Amino acid sequence: MAEIAIRVENLGKKYRIGSRQESYKTLRDSLTDTALRPLRAVRSWAGRNGSSRAEPAEIWALKDVSFEVKRGEVVGIIGRNGAGKSTLLKILSRITEPTEGYAEIHGRVGSLLEVGTGFHPELTGRENIYLNGAILGMKKAEIERKFDEMVSFAGVEKFIDTPVKHYSTGMYLRLAFAVAAHLDPEILLVDEVLAVGDAAFQKKCLGKMRQVANEGRTVFFVSHNITVIRKLCTSGLYLNSGALLRAGSIAPVCNLYLHSLVESGVLRHNGISLQVTVLNKGGAPLEEWPVGEEIRVHLTIDTEADLIRPAIDLALYSPDTVKIFAVQSDRFPSKHWPVSCRHLITEFRIVNTGLTIPEVYLDVGVRPQATRGYIGLFQQVEVIPVSPVGLQAHSRSDGLLCLPTQVLVIDAK
Repeated sequence: MAEIAIRVENLGKKYRIGSRQESYKTLRDSLTDTALRPLRAVRSWAGRNGSSRAEPAEIWALKDVSFEVKRGEVVGIIGRNGAGKSTLLKILSRITEPTEGYAEIHGRVGSLLEVGTGFHPELTGRENIYLNGAILGMKKAEIERKFDEMVSFAGVEKFIDTPVKHYSTGMYLRLAFAVAAHLDPEILLVDEVLAVGDAAFQKKCLGKMRQVANEGRTVFFVSHNITVIRKLCTSGLYLNSGALLRAGSIAPVCNLYLHSLVESGVLRHNGISLQVTVLNKGGAPLEEWPVGEEIRVHLTIDTEADLIRPAIDLALYSPDTVKIFAVQSDRFPSKHWPVSCRHLITEFRIVNTGLTIPEVYLDVGVRPQATRGYIGLFQQVEVIPVSPVGLQAHSRSDGLLCLPTQVLVIDAK
C-alpha cells in the first residue's frame, strides 16, 4: 500500500474582512500613537453615542476540506478565482495556519506560490539559492552539487551574481522554480507557474514536474489550464467557494468542473464574455455527433471595450489533449465580418468525417486579425459526445480519425 504524503481533515481557514492586523511598531509609531490617543478616545466615545461601526465581516476561504494524497501522485487543484486553491497551498506550505482542522504533511516541502516567494531582493541569485536551500534544511554540499544544474535550468548564468531586485519577472520566476524543483523536495507545491514565461520555459517546467513525480515524489499543481492539468496530473481536487466538491481521478474531476462552467451560462476572460451552444444540423441541442453529420457551434461574444478586426479560433481536442482540428475565422473572408464591435454572434459548422473517439473537447480563442496573441482564451468549454454509428465501414482503421480509404493492388509478381 502506498504511503500517505498528505492527509487533510476538516480543514478550514477564516478571514475577517475589514479588520486590522496588529503590526510591529517602531519608536516613532509608539510616540505618534501616544500623542493621538486622546483624540481617538473622543472619536470612540462619539461613535458609541452616534452611529455604531459595523463589525468586520467574516469569510471562509476554505471550509470542511478533507482528502488524502499518496506519495508519488501528481495532484491538479482546479476551481474558479476565489475558490480557495492558493489558500490551501499556503496552509500546506505552512505559510499560514488553518482556523480549524489539520493537515498532516509527511516529507520536506518545496513550494513556488508566487513569483520570487522566499527571495530576498537585495541578495544575488547565488545568495538566494543558498538561502532557500538552508531554509529547506539542506546541507551546503548538497546545494553546491545541484547549483550549476539550477542556474542552467533558469538560464540566468550571466546574472547569477546580480541582486534579484534587478531581474525581470521571467528571470525571477525561472530561478524561483529552479530552486523549488531542484532542491529535492519530497512534496512540491506549484501555484500558476505557467502564467508567466514563454513556451520553452513552460515546457521545461512541465518536464521537471514529470521528472519529480517519476522519482516517487508528490506534486500539487494549481492552474486554470485544464489541458495541461489533464496531461500532467493523475488525480485532482475541485474547489468551489472554499468547499471541496470532488476529489479523485483527474478525468471526472475536470469533467465536473468544465460542466459547471458551461451550466453557469457565461464564461469570462480579460473582459470578454462568451456563451457557447452546440446544436445539431436541425438547430436542436446536440446529444451525439454521428459520422457524416454537421454540428453548429454557436458563439455569442460580448466585450467591455471595442474589438478591433476580431477573429475567432476554434479547436477540437481528444480526451488526452491531442489537437484533432483547428480553424480560424479570418481564413473565411466575409463582407459581413465587423471591423469593430462589442457584440458578436457567429456560428461554425463542422462535419464529422470519421472521429473514432467517444468525445472531443472544444476550445475557443478571441484575437485581433493578423495576430496569434489571444485577448480571450476559453479552454475545454464544451464536451461534445461522438456517436460510433457509421464507423463500421471503416472499422479496420486505427487512430483518432477514420478517413474513407481504398486499397488497390497495382502490380504483383
